[in-house]
Amino acid sequence: MKYSQLDPFPEGFLWSGSTSAYQVEGATLEDGKGPSVVDLRTQFPEGTSDYKVASDHYHRFREDVALFGEMGLKAYRFSVSWSRVIPDGDGEVNPQGIEFYRNLIGELRSKGIEPIVTLYHFDLPAALHERGGWSNRETIDAFERYARILFEEFGGEVKYWLGINEQNMMILHGDAIGTSGEDHDDSDPHKDLYQQNHHMMLAQARAFNALHEMLPEAKIGPAPNIAIVYAATSKPEDMLAADSYNAIRNWLYLDMAVHGRYNSTAWAYLRAHGWEPKMEDGDLELLASAKADYVAFNYYSSMTVQADHRSMTETKSSAGDQQLGASDPGVQEPADNPNLEKTAFGWEIDTVGFRITFRQIWERYHLPLLVTENGLGAPDTLEADGSVHDGYRIDYLRSHIHAMQEAITDGVEVMGYSPWSAIDLISTHSGVTKRYGFIYVDRDEFDLRTLDRFKKDSFYWYQRVIEANGLPDEDADKVTA
Repeated sequence: MKYSQLDPFPEGFLWSGSTSAYQVEGATLEDGKGPSVVDLRTQFPEGTSDYKVASDHYHRFREDVALFGEMGLKAYRFSVSWSRVIPDGDGEVNPQGIEFYRNLIGELRSKGIEPIVTLYHFDLPAALHERGGWSNRETIDAFERYARILFEEFGGEVKYWLGINEQNMMILHGDAIGTSGEDHDDSDPHKDLYQQNHHMMLAQARAFNALHEMLPEAKIGPAPNIAIVYAATSKPEDMLAADSYNAIRNWLYLDMAVHGRYNSTAWAYLRAHGWEPKMEDGDLELLASAKADYVAFNYYSSMTVQADHRSMTETKSSAGDQQLGASDPGVQEPADNPNLEKTAFGWEIDTVGFRITFRQIWERYHLPLLVTENGLGAPDTLEADGSVHDGYRIDYLRSHIHAMQEAITDGVEVMGYSPWSAIDLISTHSGVTKRYGFIYVDRDEFDLRTLDRFKKDSFYWYQRVIEANGLPDEDADKVTA
């Protein structure tokens, strides 16, 4: 569907940028902060940094927020480190942690920047992990208490909240992103993962209900990673595989957050494998009681799958060796999409898929949509004069913003856009080398150098986008599908 003219972005649109605590703050054990599971991580891809210093945002947040204000950000999406606020996850509150986030929020407010706060972005307190982590139902209580502390401390200044970031990635690819953090005693670790998933859903539901009880004017939503799934061919079996994997990868998490129930296709998948979680009295009622005010989602690319004809017997024998969700015998296996270009790090670029994702989420849930991550990772170069020429990032963002405006013209209600990332940080997969930010941080993997900040070309370009509340006229002719 093509239009002769696109609808404008709405008044008050939240042009934003995103980070997460463990990837940007540094100061991992300073000022009373306890360790998290990402702080305990010892295995990193060869040649990539740990998170001990990251971008040193903890010590430089005022400088960073000043740059965000200069860029014109209307909002800033960041996460709170649970173990900075409560070092052991459910014990004494750390006043220095509270002070840091109060100062950060205050600084944002002074620049007219709306804080969008993520409660949990991969970094479970290590002390809770040692007691079973998300496999232990006590973590649900600890998470609700933590959320209530944040709502009480910062509720007067924060209107927009997010629950659990990319819960689906922690379940499907936790080992790959270094955040699974659990020791699987069960003979089938996947059953334990879906028990953790159930507990996370309960914890998020408790947080939703607590927010609406304590802060009736505030809003909260889920923030999964959504990659719309295509069939590799028009064969009915491939179409079925794509439909099944959309349910397993995407709708399981959003159906629960919005409708308070398990997606029926995803539940049938869990039951067929013997992975359905153990429930206690009241679980389903709690899940049904929680209401999302909007749907946030992270989007980088689509996925393409084809039918997999292996049997359930092969599923049982290979379950311990395969990456959960990467290939499911009897359901799907990944397929290349020859119609898409790839980034320097091999990620497919699909702007049309971005538009389709908007439309499908909107049609399923009819809640306002907030993009909480979308961006291009690349090995940027700092020139001798302090410039960074990242036209490839501008091209990527321009085409995605155009697709978002097409979705708005399709009738989708979109409330904001938070590219990943506001400033360079540590990529979970590729360290410092894979840079996403509008602002360059002068360090490499193991040499901290100056940690000075430099504005990239994309900084000035995004500044013009925000000023225009959409793509400036000179960008219109540069958009390619």
